[in-house]
Amino acid sequence: MPRQTSHTIVPRDTPGPEKKAKPRDPVASGERDAAHNRVASHNYFLLEKFEAGVALRGTEVKSIREGKANLKDSYGLIKDGEAFLLNLHIGPYSHGNISNHDETRTRKLLMHKEEVRRLMAKTQIKGHTLIPTRLYFKNGRVKCELAVAKGKQDWDKRETERRREADREARSAINASKHKMGR
Repeated sequence: MPRQTSHTIVPRDTPGPEKKAKPRDPVASGERDAAHNRVASHNYFLLEKFEAGVALRGTEVKSIREGKANLKDSYGLIKDGEAFLLNLHIGPYSHGNISNHDETRTRKLLMHKEEVRRLMAKTQIKGHTLIPTRLYFKNGRVKCELAVAKGKQDWDKRETERRREADREARSAINASKHKMGR
């Protein structure tokens, strides 16, 4: 049986001025990555990816929203059944005070125990390591995408570059032929 109410809602006859919503920052709203590790795919074969939360302080989150995070030299580590992120550089918050955060402190990764166990098994294989590939916002929380990675040798890097160049040339040849046919 429907619930009865003692009041009725009367629609407004005259529409009032509608407030325009201020567009949110694309990083804060999760539309764009806060930081991306471009060097990772060049230096490593990225085998499997995982998502993890990051335990941060307030000024760190605000700095990430300002775009002051750098993943270039950072890496993951599993110790005593917990995952940590080392060398993640988060610049000081512009409106911070004396109690601003340390820029490259070790930060704990928030993952389920079973995920940590799986990561531990994968990183114990010789030559495999944990590399953060991107930092982004998801539902207002900072998330880190970790990849189990295997280091590339110099000849692997050259081979990848050759393959990319060949793909680029093939795409440009296809686009050129389509352009000629269209005229």
